[in-house]
Amino acid sequence: RANATECADVSDEYYIDGDIAQLAVESLNRLAPNAKAKSGKEKQPFFLGVGFRKPHLPFCAPKKYWDLYDRSKIPLPYPDKPKNAPDIAFTTWGELRSYSDIPDVGPCDEAKTKELIHGYYACVSYMDAQVGKLLSELDRLDLRKDTIVLLWGDHGWKLGEYSQWSKHTNFELDTHVPLIISDPDYPKGIRTDALTEFVDIYPTLSELCGLPSPDGMEGTSVTPLMDIPKKAWKKAAFSQYPRPKNIMGYSMRTDQYRYTEWQDKETGEVKFKELYDLKNDPLCKESIVFKPENQELVEKLHAQMKAGWQNAKP
Repeated sequence: RANATECADVSDEYYIDGDIAQLAVESLNRLAPNAKAKSGKEKQPFFLGVGFRKPHLPFCAPKKYWDLYDRSKIPLPYPDKPKNAPDIAFTTWGELRSYSDIPDVGPCDEAKTKELIHGYYACVSYMDAQVGKLLSELDRLDLRKDTIVLLWGDHGWKLGEYSQWSKHTNFELDTHVPLIISDPDYPKGIRTDALTEFVDIYPTLSELCGLPSPDGMEGTSVTPLMDIPKKAWKKAAFSQYPRPKNIMGYSMRTDQYRYTEWQDKETGEVKFKELYDLKNDPLCKESIVFKPENQELVEKLHAQMKAGWQNAKP
């Protein structure tokens, strides 16, 4: 088994993501002539999907990215599990425990915790640099003015919060992710607090490219938010993650709350519930699902979850 981190004094291309960035740059150069065709030759638009692995485990990045951070100044995460959260909400973080320098049981000590967080930060900066290479090449090839760029990550990650690591849960930390869209026809630097989901990506790109979207899509194009960031939008966003013994955790995020139900997939029986107030408890330190004053709210959120994404659309 290998270690969970590696800090080698090597070039970006020593690791696979550096090679992927280089291949993407070469692909842009191959596609650019047809994309900018003039004088009678029809322009050929292109779609280029570039998938980077980091900051996925193991946390391997060239030394220069590790050197951007002072490990002694990295703060320790909030260590306690949320009060009143059911055991089923948590994992044994086996994905991380598969590495040789991680204990098979029990928590990581302070030194290992800071090392892992340091490695994660280094990998994020390594990815920033690879994305930067692609954007710089778009500029050099004079393609940026005609190109839509969309960047997203597939899931969040716990870095020792709740004494947990990895993903595989329905907590906010595992489901809150980056989604950045750059379109030359829209202003730069616009941010929105509206709820969006990855199912929105397909219809958004379709609309921005002037292409029709198939009927029956669950997602909604977010282009109205690119014009009016404070526009009234989705009432909720949905996610789910399973557990053994035929249990599924269904989670719903509203503008203020994260509500989760652990259900029997066959009968629909609700085995456990969680409720977090993200406005007043952004770290989700306590599930407030059992507080008597919240019972009406819980019933309302249960009904909203049951109504599903169809009823949450803007």
